[in-house]
Amino acid sequence: MMRKTSVILLSAATGAALTLFVTQPRAVFMGSSARAATADTYRQLNLFGDVFERVRSDYVEKPDDTKLIESAISGMLTGLDPHSSYMDAKSFRDMQVQTRGEFGGLGIEVTMEDGLIKVVSPIDDTPASRAGIMANDIITNLDDEAVQGLTLNQAVEKMRGPVNTKIKLKIIRKGQDNPLDVTLVRDNIRVRSVRARIEADDIGYIRITTFNEQTTEGLKREVANLSNQIGDKLKGYIIDLRNNPGGLLEEAVTVSDSFLEKGEIVSTRGRNAEETQRRTAHAGDLTKGKPVIVLVNGGSASASEIVAGALQDHKRATIVGTRSFGKGSVQTIIPLGSGNGALRLTTARYYTPSGKSIQAKGIVPDIEVLQDVPDELKSRTDTKGEASLRGHLKNDGDEKTGSQSYVPPDAKDDKALKLADDLLHGIKNSASAAPTPGADKAATDKPKAAN
Repeated sequence: MMRKTSVILLSAATGAALTLFVTQPRAVFMGSSARAATADTYRQLNLFGDVFERVRSDYVEKPDDTKLIESAISGMLTGLDPHSSYMDAKSFRDMQVQTRGEFGGLGIEVTMEDGLIKVVSPIDDTPASRAGIMANDIITNLDDEAVQGLTLNQAVEKMRGPVNTKIKLKIIRKGQDNPLDVTLVRDNIRVRSVRARIEADDIGYIRITTFNEQTTEGLKREVANLSNQIGDKLKGYIIDLRNNPGGLLEEAVTVSDSFLEKGEIVSTRGRNAEETQRRTAHAGDLTKGKPVIVLVNGGSASASEIVAGALQDHKRATIVGTRSFGKGSVQTIIPLGSGNGALRLTTARYYTPSGKSIQAKGIVPDIEVLQDVPDELKSRTDTKGEASLRGHLKNDGDEKTGSQSYVPPDAKDDKALKLADDLLHGIKNSASAAPTPGADKAATDKPKAAN
């Protein structure tokens, strides 16, 4: 019997995967010491059974057996490292939606504000944009049910649903005396993980927010659009990976491959030497050799670090910003059968082309740039990094933790972006790149979700 699995790279707060491969079950040969260890393990399992039965019979209220088992499994996995975990059936479905980057919904990015749902922006050519939903609209009711008291995830789940089904929204809009009732028909929504714009008339700026199944195609589309719009005066590209928590390993490899002609992109090494895998680039640079600047910070993790590390080691890009998160491990998603959810299990470490593990260390930028932080954010902490997580996989040598993750909302205040512009225009401005001792640090923005 073959077991289907999928590989993903995640930060501490993110999880998703769909890239499947097949592994054969391993043959097991046990000597006397192994048999003794196995016997001891079964004695411990008997202890677990005794505790389970005592809880079922003597706990003050009748417990749910399913929840007891799931909690025990969850405790076993979370005790391994910060990224291994158990996903129940619903969490597994949510993860699959996240990595596909495609779902039935309305096409609006929302956040929570004062217990209500606030529209951040509608997505172009979706039911929300066609119905005239606007940024800053406040959603108070979903199908006549008040959203007050719901979490952001609960509200998003209610707005998502099968394609061609209806949902009614009650909206409060600034300047309107009365609430608006809008009925929308859910459609197939694709999350845009790649967005682009023209910087300074001659630079292509590309922001990658996550690595899902749409990312590489989105990158190709935006590079082609920018190349056509800018033409012969194109100086180069800025790839912004700041606060990108990671995603699919396969997408990190193909995004890296888009800028490389040859050479290793990443290697993954598990517990057994025969499980080592190396991924290499194929001929064909999507940008036709144009200069590339990659922006990273303390929120750039996992798949983002694979891309930054590959381009840095091959000297294909200059890395600008602050040290990345430092998550150098690979998680495999192992489905447990219909209705049983899945395991997210750390199965390997990954290494950059030069053979470096960035686990609990991160990618050190070629040029460090610290942002100026507004006074109202100075009391907040920045991203702590992998090395600060309890139970993280250890690395040889000095581990590093804590790195700035603040990105100014206004591009004119973005020092890293300004430096990248200058570098592509041939302007050397080392003063703007100099680290500031004791500089203030800040956290990222409030959570957002698309539906």
